[in-house]
Amino acid sequence: MVLHLADLDRTQIALVGGKAAALGELTRVVRVPAGFVVTPGPVEIAGRIDEGKGYAVRSSATAEDLPTASFAGQHESYLNVVGSHAILEHIELCRASLFTERAVTYRERQGIESAQMAVIVQEMVPARAAGVMFTADPVSGNRHVAVVEAVPGLADDLVSGRVTPDTYRVRDGVVVGSGPLTEAQVLELVGLGRRIQAHFGSPQDIEWCLAEDGFWFVQSRPITTLFPIPENDGGKHVWVSVGHQQMMTDAMKPLGISFWRMMALAPMHDAGGRLFIDITARLATPSGRASLLATLGRSEPLSRDALETIIERGFIPSEPDGPPPPARGEKELPEVAVLIERTQTSLAALKETIRGKSGADLLDFIREDIRELQRLMSDPESFQALMAFMEASFWLNENLEAWLGERNAIDTLTLSVPNNVTSEMGLALLDVADTLREHPEAGIPAAFLEKYGMRCAAEIDITRPRWSEDPSPLLPLLQAHIRDFAPGEAQRRFADGLRRAQEKEQEILERLRALPDGEQKADEVKRRIDRVRRYAGYREFPKYGIISRFWIYKQALLAEAERLSLREKGDIDFLRFEELQSGHYDEKLVQARKEAYRWHQTLTPPRMLTSEGECISGAYRREDLPPGALAGLPVSAGVVEGRARVILTMAEAHLEPGDILVTRFTDPSWTPLFLGLSGLVAEVGGMMTHGSVIAREYGLPAVVAVERATRLIRDGQRIRVDGTNGFVELL
Repeated sequence: MVLHLADLDRTQIALVGGKAAALGELTRVVRVPAGFVVTPGPVEIAGRIDEGKGYAVRSSATAEDLPTASFAGQHESYLNVVGSHAILEHIELCRASLFTERAVTYRERQGIESAQMAVIVQEMVPARAAGVMFTADPVSGNRHVAVVEAVPGLADDLVSGRVTPDTYRVRDGVVVGSGPLTEAQVLELVGLGRRIQAHFGSPQDIEWCLAEDGFWFVQSRPITTLFPIPENDGGKHVWVSVGHQQMMTDAMKPLGISFWRMMALAPMHDAGGRLFIDITARLATPSGRASLLATLGRSEPLSRDALETIIERGFIPSEPDGPPPPARGEKELPEVAVLIERTQTSLAALKETIRGKSGADLLDFIREDIRELQRLMSDPESFQALMAFMEASFWLNENLEAWLGERNAIDTLTLSVPNNVTSEMGLALLDVADTLREHPEAGIPAAFLEKYGMRCAAEIDITRPRWSEDPSPLLPLLQAHIRDFAPGEAQRRFADGLRRAQEKEQEILERLRALPDGEQKADEVKRRIDRVRRYAGYREFPKYGIISRFWIYKQALLAEAERLSLREKGDIDFLRFEELQSGHYDEKLVQARKEAYRWHQTLTPPRMLTSEGECISGAYRREDLPPGALAGLPVSAGVVEGRARVILTMAEAHLEPGDILVTRFTDPSWTPLFLGLSGLVAEVGGMMTHGSVIAREYGLPAVVAVERATRLIRDGQRIRVDGTNGFVELL
């Protein structure tokens, strides 16, 4: 069929493609050059062409210009095509571009199985200037800033990258920039862009041209790279990323999100498949700001810098502090064994009680049991133990550097600490390798899976397959352990770490005693070393308890999924917990969420997000770096050179001894990989996050919070990691 653009609307995407459907909608809002669209199938354009005019012949695939996939630059378009014969030839060229390697690869990456090609034929506009307009800043995400790029004449040189455009930024009627458009023209253009955005209901990437008689519009599509804004009341808000604190920045599925929102001790908001906490109220007082800066500065320095940027701008006005909270007296520190026993007892009771429950009874029980999980998470004695470790660690690093010039002494002092369930898991896998070396038919022992089978990559998302469900990620690690280590490596490694920690402690105490007031300093340091070693291992246990509880919930829910009338078993992952409780299952809703999840996977979550949509990720302000070095946070001392292995998932983890792991983030499931590494570089992390704690435990030089490390470092490239000073050199 051949259809006039003015007769089309967004309901006809499946017939005419996203670009043509959007142009049909645009005709209801602004001026669009006259034209028609040829749907997939026979081509019949007789009588529709003025043989002396120039036309644009443009692709419009049925999977193009969608809210979750723009296909920008994937298909062909042609300008100034004259004559019916030439137009027919270019229609076929547009259709053929559906099958280029780049277009096929793009569809595969977006999870789009098939597409068809319609073709738009439009009269050319005699443009004095042309360009693109973004109704939100595509770089920062700020919805209050419009960006216009313009060139004289047609925009094909701009789109192809052959010329550098004039750029204008517009906020609240103020224009910054100059070039072929006047300020009045820029403001008129942005006003029309805002009208287009209102019609489509989302920020738009718009192509325009300026003729003698004013502006014309030739394309509008959603800006698919913008990170969504959490639902809010319309006021000013600032949200901090939960994923950057939990070392898991991947998109989560709806069931996983709903579990975290139910169990969170502070209200959580979701956007783009990620979780955020609203810190607006805390930013409104001096004490709240100081507390946030101190917390984020210790856990994730780039988050602290992002927060400082927001504070410096005065985005959230400051109000006076209320009365200070009453001072709390020093309490006796709890015993780690008692804290662990509390969680283990609670888990055992849960396993027993949940058995046999199903339907509404099961779901009501899980929601009620989450209160028990919250009780354990908010246990003041557990928090006291964690703070005792962290405060003593920071005190030791600060004072030992001041007194002895000893940087990051804590890295050696925390080797082979007791009760570290995560490092023990890595050593236990070495023991499994010893068993398989002698008895390859034995498989992974049930005892190992009973204790650690609830773990997996990105484990905070309850929907991710656990090792007990799919142990295949462990197999290449076991093969590498058998190949690279001699029997008894676990015991040797732990004993060596313990010896090094004890020797370091004695060396430090002896050096302190030689200083003025040396005995007093040595006593203070000894007391804190004992505290660090007593509580360092417990740092890993609360999360182990949460993930263990998740696994019990999940096994019950998987059994429940068998009884639900789901189209696919995995559809349960795309329902929120409250929908499971209500029995609400909408197949169309599930399919829409699957498409949204694919889109969310393409997004990069910000550390900080404002209600204006601005994504702020922070930056390092350092002048002490070697030329070309990548800045980061030093979390485990030492310097190492080696081959970089850029790995995004554990399934890709085929490592050789001495390799340096470069990845986005690590969680406890990555621990067994650390045994054969010589160093670690991660895009996300802080001094006390899991990967950092385990890197110190295993004595690996490590630098984390290295922005875009997996993009700037090539797989196989030789690099130097300075875990003492916090940078990575590309060699």
